[in-house]
Amino acid sequence: MNTLLLPMFSHVMLCALLYALLTIVRAPSVWGIGRKPDGTNPFTAIQPKISANLSNQFEWPIFFYVICMLLFITGTQDNTDYGVLAWVFVVGRIVHSAVHIFTSNVRLRGVVFTINFIAVIAMWVMFVVDMLTL
Repeated sequence: MNTLLLPMFSHVMLCALLYALLTIVRAPSVWGIGRKPDGTNPFTAIQPKISANLSNQFEWPIFFYVICMLLFITGTQDNTDYGVLAWVFVVGRIVHSAVHIFTSNVRLRGVVFTINFIAVIAMWVMFVVDMLTL
């Protein structure tokens, strides 16, 4: 059983959801759909947060995808520890997105990011140790 495919797919679906949300909140400005009676966009405050969060999905997560691909290539992707860390990363990304978009709590966002960061670093360290001890 492949323990990494579902976490990777889940992160891709998070990105797709963020793209859909961004399209919806930009609709009043771009297409005029859903404008306030005065002609303004009701989502002006949240649109930059969604946009910034979507950009974040292509920064640190790159290292997650690289380690997953290395695990696939070496045939070591079915290790349960990697699967647990992958889910910690993905759930953390979902929580990070919610905190980033719906709050202004930078400290909480930093804590959640740190959890994501540590999960990926742990995957890399485990992989390197596994490869050096073969």
